[in-house]
Amino acid sequence: MTSMSVHGDYPAEGQDKDFPVIGYGHPKDRRTDLKQVQAGLAVTADGGIPLHARVFDGPAAEVSQIVGAMKDLRTMAGSRDFLMVADSKLVSYDNITALLAAGVQFVAPAPAAQVKDEVYAALDLGRAAVVDWTPQRDTDKPAERRESYRVLEDTHTLSGRRRSDPALTVRRILVHSTAVAAGQQAARDKRLVKATEDLDKLAAAAGGRHYKTAEKILARIGVITAKRRVTSCLRWNVTENEHGIPALSWHFDQDVLNSEAGA
Repeated sequence: MTSMSVHGDYPAEGQDKDFPVIGYGHPKDRRTDLKQVQAGLAVTADGGIPLHARVFDGPAAEVSQIVGAMKDLRTMAGSRDFLMVADSKLVSYDNITALLAAGVQFVAPAPAAQVKDEVYAALDLGRAAVVDWTPQRDTDKPAERRESYRVLEDTHTLSGRRRSDPALTVRRILVHSTAVAAGQQAARDKRLVKATEDLDKLAAAAGGRHYKTAEKILARIGVITAKRRVTSCLRWNVTENEHGIPALSWHFDQDVLNSEAGA
């Protein structure tokens, strides 16, 4: 799907309800100050032939358009075997319910928010199978410098909004990439360095003009942990002396760091 922003008021009461309504939504160009209308297009695998096109209201959620597209494309395919390949918007409880009920096979990346860090931390890389595949960008590199991949298969469970909604369990493939792991480690190290700088400054300023109370120190710690994303590994303690002057001590939990790094 893509969005087309428009200038003007376009009041809802002045629009024909038989056609897509122009309104505020989540525009791809990030012009949230403008109303929009949306369009969805499905094409052949090589991108050469459009097969399915629809126009949607400005506020329409992309995740809610998948089932309709699935039904249209399956009808066009005219085949009992139909594989739907999509992005992470596909993986919602309502969409998966419809796909399973229709007997449609699908492949999509699991949304990052649905897979907790502790899932990755608990994985045993030694149990993962090595994939016999080399990225094109690595074909001219020596074997020891090529990126490698390992895979594990487990299950992914989705829960509905109501207690009566049955849990849905589907297959999940977890992929480990040496290049991605190295990039994540570098990003993690950078976050820790930044957090260390922030926390050292806060510890030095504790009890001073800006951080006279424990409450102000705690509030600042909350900002730092959220900004640097170190909530899981940061351990801290705020104390007060006999004069009520606060002091901060802190450290990173090495066991948590090792777990997050897959050590």
